Amino acid sequence: MRGITFTPLKIALGIGLIAGLMQLAEPIDHIFWNTWFRVPQHSADGETIVVTLPAPGSNKANADSTLVPDEAEILDRIRALKPARVFLDLPETGVVPGVPGGALRGAIAEFGDTLTFIAHPEKQRDDSVETRVLIPEPGALGAASIAISAWQQNFFGYAINSPYLQRVGDKVFPTVGAVLANAYEGNGPKYFPDFALDPQSIPVIEGARLVSSNPPSAKLAGKMVIVANLAASSQEPIGWFGRGRVAPVFMDVAGSAQLKNSVPINIGWMPILLTFAALVVLGRRQSRRRLRLVAYGLAVALVVAGPPILEMFGIFSTLGPAFLAMASYGVARLWQKWRIEAKHLSGSGLPNFVALADGGIDEGADVIVGTISRYEEFLATLPRALHAECARQIAHRLSLGSGSTVIYHGGAGHFAWIEEAKALETQLSHLEGMRALFTAPLDIGGHTLDTNIHFGLDRNADQDATTRINSALASAVDAQAHVRLVEEFAPERLAEATWELSLNARIDEGLREGEIWLAYQAQWDHRLSIVRGAEALIRWNHPTRGAIPPDAFILQAERAGRIDTITYWVLDEAIGAALRFSEVVPGFRMSVNLSAQMVDKPGLVDTVAEIVRKRGIDSRKIVFEVTETWGMRNRPAAQENLSRLRALGFGLSIDDFGTGEASLAYLAEMPSDELKIDKRFVAQITGSERNRLIVQSTIALGHALGQQVVAEGVEDAATFAMLAAMGCDVSQGYFIGYPVNSTQFIEELVGKRLQLGLTLNAC
Repeated sequence: MRGITFTPLKIALGIGLIAGLMQLAEPIDHIFWNTWFRVPQHSADGETIVVTLPAPGSNKANADSTLVPDEAEILDRIRALKPARVFLDLPETGVVPGVPGGALRGAIAEFGDTLTFIAHPEKQRDDSVETRVLIPEPGALGAASIAISAWQQNFFGYAINSPYLQRVGDKVFPTVGAVLANAYEGNGPKYFPDFALDPQSIPVIEGARLVSSNPPSAKLAGKMVIVANLAASSQEPIGWFGRGRVAPVFMDVAGSAQLKNSVPINIGWMPILLTFAALVVLGRRQSRRRLRLVAYGLAVALVVAGPPILEMFGIFSTLGPAFLAMASYGVARLWQKWRIEAKHLSGSGLPNFVALADGGIDEGADVIVGTISRYEEFLATLPRALHAECARQIAHRLSLGSGSTVIYHGGAGHFAWIEEAKALETQLSHLEGMRALFTAPLDIGGHTLDTNIHFGLDRNADQDATTRINSALASAVDAQAHVRLVEEFAPERLAEATWELSLNARIDEGLREGEIWLAYQAQWDHRLSIVRGAEALIRWNHPTRGAIPPDAFILQAERAGRIDTITYWVLDEAIGAALRFSEVVPGFRMSVNLSAQMVDKPGLVDTVAEIVRKRGIDSRKIVFEVTETWGMRNRPAAQENLSRLRALGFGLSIDDFGTGEASLAYLAEMPSDELKIDKRFVAQITGSERNRLIVQSTIALGHALGQQVVAEGVEDAATFAMLAAMGCDVSQGYFIGYPVNSTQFIEELVGKRLQLGLTLNAC
């Protein structure tokens, strides 16, 4: 089962959805709208006027009424001014349901059906309204109608919306705002207050002044008039975003103002949230930074400015969930960025190879890795506080030489960068010039350090970034190991990488399946004029790849530390063949190659001695050819092992004498019985006087030191004859015989084909 990946967007969407479903973001909406509407955007149209009644008991009491008699007088005065409709909002302590006072009853009756009685439910936060509403009994108000001031409120007591119609018990009444706007027919959706309206611009007249000797000049004719006792305790103030708390009748005016402007639409919180998510996704898919910023900017603008803009057109939304999602996304992205930066920075503070891989590499670019020799020794010498400075100074030099502004540090002295692809010769010349930057030593906190650099180059543009970086890194390591300036990870090497990386397991399989076998090349003894020895040569015939050259897998086995297994297997097989060959040619000697990787190992002599003991062969019949002496890590141990082998009777041969380290110094240093002259000198003795003299002097030197001399690479009769004339002891090469398996080798020995005279072979 695949796991769920929690990206910043998924986290933000999850938080937004939960907040929307559980109304957890209501405080955010409250704070936003309360801030947004602090500055009113327009004034009331003046079509609705509020007339205030005096507080109960503020004037003389009427004997047949529990209310102040001025209410009836005020109503009469209002009626005389011919308003379009009057809304009467009386406190709970005023008209007892069904029993209005006599004077008030008469004043109400005079209005007929142009008067609407306002009733107030209890405070509410959901779609239901408590039925505990002060509703006069039927006929108590004559022809007057009833409207309800029913506002749904948030947790803080601020108005949110109101229905067009409100059910109370088994009856349905219109709400005040809908009646004021004449928009209550049918059971439509909810409407919202116009919070952009300045409540202080709603005309307010003191009712007592209407019946005074100096009445106000305001005209009520054709207007909507709300008569209310604003000081009554039953009319609990309701919150108006940006303006504090007001009497419910003012909120009714704001509701009617909204209905007059447009038919309100409530889209809720889901569209804003999903549109925000869509813009974020759009931004993330943009490759250009500018386009990403535009998409992200639109996402933020949608959340912050979208709801107010929509509100101007009568479209209402809830922004809290989207705001929470935006904030969550921002926090998650910052956290993710911090994690990425931490992941992408090396200990030196430079970007690392992970950052290079994640950033991608263009097809038309070369990847170059520079490896600083002895970098770990630098760090061991320097105080820890200077390690980062060391890396930064190296990166600075590489930046100057490459022209790249970003140098990546992979640790362990590896630095990488990207350059525009150049012709190979141009790139090699460029890297040669960069090496000159490191001829001057580094000065790190008073420590002077000599530097040397090797480069790995990858030009495989069709590969992914990680593969290219690793290819360049592997090439740099190879360049350092072989003391070369540059190594290129060529396409053919990349194609062989899978094979090479599993080569050790394939070698084991080849040994089990018989794919790996030994060939034997004859060695001619000039003194006895017979084939008296052979060199065991390893071969590999793979079922699909065919013949694999020894160099293609022996070097890999040495690097992997698996050369021991192969060497001991070769020794065991070669001893078995030598025992069979000795039945044909008594005293037959078998030469076996011994890798320099093994010469200094502590268990070498004991293991070899045990193999020889088990096979029951005279150790004097085995000659170990030692080559690649540069790979010896412990020369004193190697000298001791070779001396012990020689003491046990094994012959020791210096292979490829005259090349590499197989020189006079090695001849003087290492115990030996035999010199094997490299074929590069032998093959030229008939055509090069210089090479003839070198071979002749080497034979003489070997004899002077008591060494037997073997010449390899004998390809023709002339060379064979010249070597015999020089006094060479043994010859080996295609003229003597090709490497063949043990069965073929025995056939040649039994048939004495090699003893009948070399002139036949030359034909």
